[in-house]
Amino acid sequence: MGKLTVCCQLFGAENSLYFSFRFSTGHSPLLSCRVYFNILSGIFSTNKLKMFEARLVQSATFKKVLDAIKDLLNEASFDCSESGIQLQAMDNSHVSLVSLTLKSDGFDKYRCDRNLTMGMNLGSMSKIFKCSSNDDTVTIKAQDDADTVTFMFEAKKQDKISDYEMKLMNLDQEHLGIPETDFSCVIRMPAAEFARIVKDLSQFGESIVISCTKEGVRFSTSGDIGSANIKIAQTSNFEKEEESVSIEMQEPVTLTFACQYLNSFTKATPLTNVVQLSMSDNVPLVVEYQIPDLGHLRYYLAPKIEEDEN
Repeated sequence: MGKLTVCCQLFGAENSLYFSFRFSTGHSPLLSCRVYFNILSGIFSTNKLKMFEARLVQSATFKKVLDAIKDLLNEASFDCSESGIQLQAMDNSHVSLVSLTLKSDGFDKYRCDRNLTMGMNLGSMSKIFKCSSNDDTVTIKAQDDADTVTFMFEAKKQDKISDYEMKLMNLDQEHLGIPETDFSCVIRMPAAEFARIVKDLSQFGESIVISCTKEGVRFSTSGDIGSANIKIAQTSNFEKEEESVSIEMQEPVTLTFACQYLNSFTKATPLTNVVQLSMSDNVPLVVEYQIPDLGHLRYYLAPKIEEDEN
């Protein structure tokens, strides 16, 4: 009877497997063979690929975020880290600033092995999400140094999985330092009511004056067909916070803003029930929408400056 002897050994800096086969009859070997297997890649790899993965049970949230920013931004960089996803970019006309924060613990699954920046065309991204149902589970995946990102949608009501691959972009965008500000006036009101006010006043003029006093908030405008004023008093005694109007005021503030941008901001209304307006003289207005359990979306808009006529 012959005898087969097999030896296996892991050696070298390249993590190679060494197999030695020896078949012999009696004292004389008839066959001797050595085989090397490099296992730098594949199932035996000790160097795992760095990657990014974020999973959200309802893709509708991402749809709402995209609808809220895609008219202001053609493209943007999504900065991914262990803490979550951030986006910060000036609008196409460089008049307003969009700032989005999605916390990692708000996702159903989140993995980011290394800081990653993904430049995306928001119009293309929106088209991909329109291919999904609102209750689909969405998973976003990208490998380190890859030039594409994958969106996978899993249907809840049927055995269906769809995936779409989109090319990434190299965008030259820098984060702007946004200083912490103690605002003179902070207004919290129903998001739907704010959207209605902006829409109604936009029919009369191109600018809206927002005045904050102890008595309440006044929105006003004027144009060729006339003028319009809407006053809202503080009503913080409602049982439901989303139906109340609260004002925290250090000093009265009156500022003028472009209707065009305020209208764009109100496209974030489906994200939440409450909007917060933060105002101070000589600093941008901050319009903030909280994204429940996930993060927030903020818009910054500089007030219009009326030039004195000599």
